[in-house]
Amino acid sequence: MVISMTGFGRGKTESGEFLVNVEIKSVNHRFSEMNIRMPRQLLKIEDKMKKILSSHIRRGRVEVYVSVDGEGIVSRKIQPDWKLIEEYFQFISDAKGKYGIEGTITLQDLLNRTDLLHIEESEAGNEEIEKLVLTAIEEAVILLKQMRMAEGEELKKDLLAITAQIEANVTELQKFAPLVVQAFKERLTKRMQEFVNGQLDETRILTEVAVFADKADINEEITRLRSHIQQFLQTLNECEPIGRKLDFLVQEMNREANTIGSKANDSNIAKKVVEIKSLLEKLKEQVQNIE
Repeated sequence: MVISMTGFGRGKTESGEFLVNVEIKSVNHRFSEMNIRMPRQLLKIEDKMKKILSSHIRRGRVEVYVSVDGEGIVSRKIQPDWKLIEEYFQFISDAKGKYGIEGTITLQDLLNRTDLLHIEESEAGNEEIEKLVLTAIEEAVILLKQMRMAEGEELKKDLLAITAQIEANVTELQKFAPLVVQAFKERLTKRMQEFVNGQLDETRILTEVAVFADKADINEEITRLRSHIQQFLQTLNECEPIGRKLDFLVQEMNREANTIGSKANDSNIAKKVVEIKSLLEKLKEQVQNIE
């Protein structure tokens, strides 16, 4: 099955006190990479979130954004440093007596000293929030996967169209293959006639033609190329993630096309090889998007 690595999903759950929003987007990546941005009090369920995501996503870079709105998510309270305050007052009193300094300490003076007072935040765990978040994650990732599958179907259509064009060019290559040897034999015979005034050494010609035919034979490469194409088409229907396998097959097809281009000394074959390599490049670009 062809599944794209690009997609987006949004999940939303709420209760009487809390509202949870989750957004997930995924893009191409060689491996599976998940980044979750969420309030700190949810860190303890991060593994549960990733487990849900991994059950639906096998490959790609995934960005998850979790927001929680509602009262009681974070509690705050003032924490005075009483010992430091006492020392502060004692210092002021001693300084006034020792140096005859006049003045009084006001409440505002204390509030302005951040080292005397600070606000402490506590993030108590809340099972209700955790359940809402996990439910929203599940909802979002299902929508994400649906989008990835829909895009995968479009990718499959394109892949089939490109593969059909490659097959057509390979068929043309197979037609040109035997003509290469015949054309070489004719050129060689003509050249030898020019040098020996029509007295030909048929054995020498056949030997040269046989050597050339062996070097220029592209039937094995064509057979392997067709085999790779068939494996590619069969892989498109497999249920497991197929992106890496398809990428490998495209590389092997490209290898065979290069070999054909280097072996066959023929302009028609060279043109077909260029067309095949151009189509393989398109195939490679699309395969990069597949899970």
